[in-house]
Amino acid sequence: MKENDEHRYDDIIDLPHHVSRKHPRMPLLDRAAQFAPFAALTGHEAAIKETARLTEEEIELDENRKELLDLRLQYLQEHLSEHPEVTVTYFKPDEKKAGGAYVTENGMVKKVDGYAGELVFTDGRRIGLGAIIELM
Repeated sequence: MKENDEHRYDDIIDLPHHVSRKHPRMPLLDRAAQFAPFAALTGHEAAIKETARLTEEEIELDENRKELLDLRLQYLQEHLSEHPEVTVTYFKPDEKKAGGAYVTENGMVKKVDGYAGELVFTDGRRIGLGAIIELM
C-alpha cells in the first residue's frame, strides 16, 4: 500500500452524510430485497419433477377381453332401470405428457351411451367406452 493511500479520504471522512431532496429514502425492506437471492432457474425444479413422474402406456385388449366387456356392457343396457352398481377400471390419459394412469371407480350406471361412446353414471361422471379395460 502506498503512503498516499492511507490518507486518501481524510478530507471527506468527517463530512455529513448526503440526503437527497429529490428522491425519498428507500424503505429498509425494499433495500434488503435488492440483495435477496436471485432464482435464475425458476420452475426448473418443478420441470425436473414432472419429467421424473412416471406414466403408464395404454394396454391393447385382446379379442377375448373385448368380447367379455361387450357382454358386460350388454348386460348393463338390459338392466339400466335398476341402476346397477359397477366397478370400472379405465385408462385416463395424462394431461401433460404421453401415457397416463389406470383408474378404478365405483358407481351406479345411468346409461350406456353408444352414440357418444360413454358409460354415464347417476352422479354425472362419464367414462369413454374405449378406455375401459375391466367392468365388474
